[in-house]
Amino acid sequence: MAKNLPVFTLKHFLVLSLALNVSLILRAMYESEKGSLYRVLSLQQQRSSVIAGCGSQEEAHVSKKKHLSISLPSLDTTTSTGIEAEAEAEDGGERIINLDHGDPTMYEKYWQQVGDKTTIVIPGWQSLSYFSDVSNLCWFLEPEFAKEVVRLHKVVGNAITENRHIVVGTGSTQLFQAALYALSAQDASEPISVVSAAPYYSSYPSITDCLKSGLFKWAGDAQRFDKDGPYIELVTSPNNPDGFVRQSVVNRSGGILVHDLAYYWPQYTSISFPADHDLMLFTVSKSTGHAGMRIGWALVKDTEVAKKMTKFIELNTIGVSKDSQLRAAKVLKVVSDSCEPSSSEIECFFAFNHQQMDMRWKQLRVAVKESGLFSVPDFPPQFCTFLGRAFEPQPAFAWLKCEEDINDCEGFLRDKKILTRSGKHFGFSPKYVRISILDRDEIFNLFIHRLSKIIS
Repeated sequence: MAKNLPVFTLKHFLVLSLALNVSLILRAMYESEKGSLYRVLSLQQQRSSVIAGCGSQEEAHVSKKKHLSISLPSLDTTTSTGIEAEAEAEDGGERIINLDHGDPTMYEKYWQQVGDKTTIVIPGWQSLSYFSDVSNLCWFLEPEFAKEVVRLHKVVGNAITENRHIVVGTGSTQLFQAALYALSAQDASEPISVVSAAPYYSSYPSITDCLKSGLFKWAGDAQRFDKDGPYIELVTSPNNPDGFVRQSVVNRSGGILVHDLAYYWPQYTSISFPADHDLMLFTVSKSTGHAGMRIGWALVKDTEVAKKMTKFIELNTIGVSKDSQLRAAKVLKVVSDSCEPSSSEIECFFAFNHQQMDMRWKQLRVAVKESGLFSVPDFPPQFCTFLGRAFEPQPAFAWLKCEEDINDCEGFLRDKKILTRSGKHFGFSPKYVRISILDRDEIFNLFIHRLSKIIS
């Protein structure tokens, strides 16, 4: 059990968060083996001046952008070291840091500063009917939401929307189930095999087999799959948990591909080309951070597959919440507006959060090196057509490996009161764990501080 902590004010939390952040970066700047990470950008530049434009916008336009910035105190090594020592004493290593789930609360920072631009009012008489657009194949899809989905993909350039059907779902989980239903033969003598290359998303097996359907069945690691006959391969790219760009790996006939592109957004990875697959899944939870909306969408090329997916959702939940769709449409509109060349009011959503992810990964790599007990993957940089430059992927999760003789990494970190998800849940070695990078600053900075103190 964690001990009761003193009541902190918001001011205390901000000071604590900043102190942990500043201390790590100062160590990185002034210690020779770590200095190379931060010599190019000063801390003030990283915090108060996020990337001003998106894509290839002209500098004249970029300079007019209103920056979403966070003020920092001056860099005083004595003060920051003292505050960090106080924070360590206050915490005492007793607070439980739960980074098992990918709850995207990091995005609160951006949306709080946007203010009421995403606020909507829904009168009591609105959205009473089950139906949104009876002329649409997906009859419960709100037209406004569909319009903003198409616009967002065009702004970012990460997916082809032409000649596709949009199917809306209660998050991408429901859409994944709908895809399995639609792609399975109703009269097959045995369930179709469902596979994904390890390490695969930990929920794929349980979601696939939870109802013990006679239509489909989890068959494990795609790299080891050698069964004759039809199969469905799930291609998650960038991958959850390790962040690498993926392609299909099964080289057999009769395969059907489902591409889960929840993380194919420029805050996580380079947008190299617009994805052009038969069935692609997206979700607002990882694109904008609004996990609580429970809204996802599929871009589906085949009309019959889209019809069957729609039928599944009809049978499952009789459609999808109109209120959530209307709110999601407003959020997507604000995101697209912020990244258009004509925008001068708010910072580009993807540029701002790309910078946050960049900073967090740099802090993580410093902490990992300082500890000496862990490692994280290295990624080759790729050119991003959206941001107009090359950068290394900075995934939503860290695929952390415990080195030396630590065979149960999850258990080892649990003893340090850091909750993670073991590699065994991803069809991989328990020497690995998945750690969320998307929590609030307070939690992330405390994690970085504690991880750096676990010395080999």
